[in-house]
Amino acid sequence: MTRLTLRADRPGERADALVCRLVPDLTRSAAQRLLERGAITSAGRPVRKNDRPAPGDVLEVVLPDPEPIDVRPQDIPLDVVYEDGDVIVVNKPVGLVVHPAPGHPDGTLVNALLYHCGTSLSGINGELRPGIVHRIDRDTSGLIIAAKNDRAHLALAAQLQDHSLARTYEAVAVGSLREDSGTVDAPIGRHPVDRKKMAIDRKNGREAVTHWTVLARYPGCTHVECRLETGRTHQIRVHLATIGHPLLGDTVYGAKKPVPGLAGQCLHARRLRFVHPATGEPVELECPLPAWFQEVLRKIDR
Repeated sequence: MTRLTLRADRPGERADALVCRLVPDLTRSAAQRLLERGAITSAGRPVRKNDRPAPGDVLEVVLPDPEPIDVRPQDIPLDVVYEDGDVIVVNKPVGLVVHPAPGHPDGTLVNALLYHCGTSLSGINGELRPGIVHRIDRDTSGLIIAAKNDRAHLALAAQLQDHSLARTYEAVAVGSLREDSGTVDAPIGRHPVDRKKMAIDRKNGREAVTHWTVLARYPGCTHVECRLETGRTHQIRVHLATIGHPLLGDTVYGAKKPVPGLAGQCLHARRLRFVHPATGEPVELECPLPAWFQEVLRKIDR
């Protein structure tokens, strides 16, 4: 089992919300199950899901050992950008799902990592997400990092929380952004009607901040760089759509008609920066724009 120590930092926040916010990839329902089992305590006493710890209160969380993994390794080619005994960074192609889920039981990045790394993946996120520290959408390409042991996973998760693990994306947005740069600071939560979508939720959403900079302007489109402070599901897609500039090809948050030759939204995780969990040295990685992204730029430049 894994033991985590969390410190409450927001007044009035429910314990279940606090835990799922501070433990990477832990859902609200999973946090509630831990609370119901008495696996989360404060000062030796079990914490209830609707308790509201005061800022500074310390919560001890016991995560159970992961169940035996029944996700099978698959020999799926990986574009490995960086690898050592603690972490592996992969340039994920468009169309590759990160972890098994309903409708995608195999053929995922996790299946490929299990084949490539064997048993050398962290178990913090359970049997379906071994090693996964953060995710990117199926139709988003680019850099994604996985941890090979629990120590590295916890260190990288802490960097996600304090923003020292930096992720920079490039995207093509519809329309012409008026300014050359800007910031969208708007909390994101599950859409109130369509549970497969995310939406701006200023009452119950989780903090989300995206900084964007114009790289080039084209007729009807803008090539932008987006730097994340937080990493909410669909964050860039939701934030740019909110300011009236959805991503080209995003049929969920933009125009419903697909763009010919484009499989989903035009979004690529270009750069990744983190502090190595074992050496403490900074690691900066970059992968080029894929051919399909460059083709989009050529087409819209006509």
